[in-house]
Amino acid sequence: MNSRNLKERVQREVERFDEIEQRLSSPDVAQDPTAFKDLSREHSRLSSRIDPLRRFLNFTKQLDQSRELVSDSQADPELRQMAELEITELENSLESMRDEVESMLIAPDPNDGKSLIMEIRAGTGGEEAGLFVGDLLKMYTRFCEAEGLRMEPIYYADTELGGFKEVTFSVEGKRAWEFLHREAGAHRVQRIPVTESGGRIHTSAVTVSVLPEAEEEDLEINDNDLRIDVFRASGAGGQHVNKTESAVRMTHIPTGIVVSCQDERSQLKNRAKAMKVMRARLLELRDSQRHQEEAAAKKEQVKSGDRSERIRTYNFPQGRITDHRIGYTAYNLNELMEGDMEDLLQALIQAEKEEKLKALQDS
Repeated sequence: MNSRNLKERVQREVERFDEIEQRLSSPDVAQDPTAFKDLSREHSRLSSRIDPLRRFLNFTKQLDQSRELVSDSQADPELRQMAELEITELENSLESMRDEVESMLIAPDPNDGKSLIMEIRAGTGGEEAGLFVGDLLKMYTRFCEAEGLRMEPIYYADTELGGFKEVTFSVEGKRAWEFLHREAGAHRVQRIPVTESGGRIHTSAVTVSVLPEAEEEDLEINDNDLRIDVFRASGAGGQHVNKTESAVRMTHIPTGIVVSCQDERSQLKNRAKAMKVMRARLLELRDSQRHQEEAAAKKEQVKSGDRSERIRTYNFPQGRITDHRIGYTAYNLNELMEGDMEDLLQALIQAEKEEKLKALQDS
């Protein structure tokens, strides 16, 4: 991005911050909870970077003034000499700030700061895929514990060998979305299954979906569009299992989306959890349809982010983990499966930042 474009973009950010501050003090906005919440969130994002942006603008203004003075043949020679020295200092300061300022201009992910819902499902590989669902569940659980993120189970369907056909859980915490939203996709595992007597390596796969938790104002659901069925919980769950009909199956009739929850002893609590998942899935469906419509209108191919796309391979015989999206390879698979995901996730965060920065520079 050239200096002129960078200055204009920074100027727009600063002006936007000033505009938001004025609107937040307006009685009209104060009486509109949704508008007030959206503006407050944007104000919080900009306030953390407004000082460096203003300092950058101030330096560019000083640089322009110094250049005018140097180009003025009628100016005092001593002042022109001082201005030349100041130009060098200002140019060096601006250059050192460039990377930081450009990063501040990257549009934030609208889901940053939100809680999320993760779903892990067994794919190809039968019982071995189900066992790997359990391994990934343990990996995410230990990572969340280390990072102070709160995990809460919602639904599980176990297999005969102690694995899972699918699991659903929520993750709460300020950095939950930042850390985990890139986990969506197909995860491939290569290892010798416990069911394999000949010692042959098999390849299995599971799919992970990550949904931002939707708030009520994000999506309105008509109660008449929902069918609620109750049933007895099954699998590991304590003494209440199979004794009370506390599990809930919720169906959104217009779309056919089905959500189940059996974690809580209370049917009401299970219903509330199921509604959280339903709202997130419907929001994902709405956004996906909107995305497809926009792509069709522009007549260009847009990466869908389909969760069937293979994103990562876990090779146990070699102790190797490979993330195919960014070409990341490491040989610390055992540590990763114990929840030590920091290096991998930081590499993904940095790669996404560089991709967004490049798009900003090209725009």
